[in-house]
Amino acid sequence: DAAHMLIVTTDRLSAFDVVLPDPIPHKGRVLTEISEFWFARTRAIVPNQLSGRSLDALPLEPEERQMLEGRAVIVRRLKALPIEAVVRGYLIGSGWKDYQRTGSVCGIALPAGLELASRLPQPLFTPASKAPAGQHDENISYAEVEATIGAVNAARIRDTSLALYDFAAAHARERGIIIADTKLEFGLDENGVLHVMDEMLTPDSSRFWPADTYQMGVSPPSYDKQYVRDYLETLDWNKTAPGPHVPAEIIAATRGKYAEALLRLADITVE
Repeated sequence: DAAHMLIVTTDRLSAFDVVLPDPIPHKGRVLTEISEFWFARTRAIVPNQLSGRSLDALPLEPEERQMLEGRAVIVRRLKALPIEAVVRGYLIGSGWKDYQRTGSVCGIALPAGLELASRLPQPLFTPASKAPAGQHDENISYAEVEATIGAVNAARIRDTSLALYDFAAAHARERGIIIADTKLEFGLDENGVLHVMDEMLTPDSSRFWPADTYQMGVSPPSYDKQYVRDYLETLDWNKTAPGPHVPAEIIAATRGKYAEALLRLADITVE
């Protein structure tokens, strides 16, 4: 209706901003469970999109309800802010490549001599533009964020993102997971109040590393879709649609990684 939306999380997987043809079984349920876990525990930091309404409020046929169960939520309609709020706690991915070229990450100078996967002196807010579907997000400066959404909203997003990362990283570390980085999205309600929205601190929007095997200088194994990205990097593919098929063994291993992340973080098992 005018005030609410139904969000359904499918088992499809995107990599390099391309939706791949092969789904990861139960992925949508895992992402929904993890997001709801974080939403419930971070209300003191920032309001979130959840409306409190259940699927029972909808006139669904039995087969529709079965299809949506565990992977759908009713949320408040919010005015999405066109910024990808990225927080980096470790030097990996595009941040590592940027550091090798410039000694900085997104224009933020870092000490010399850092290695791949090094823990940063402090978490960094490194925003990106929200690209249209099928296009790649691009890192932007904080000044560009202010120009896009205003100084007040830029500061609120920055400070809230860092607070959410600090909270989640501490919890995850106690459960044997390092959150190397994460991407958050925010929107405003009718009164201009900032809300965190979409998914939150999931394996699709974050890099999760096992703490017990972590070491600097190597790209750590992960509980997230980096496993699929690493496979795709071995292919002769230009990272544009259509995406390539993913082998069954990669799908099975990725499914296991998502399920283990949920179990470790929230003590929830998805069959």
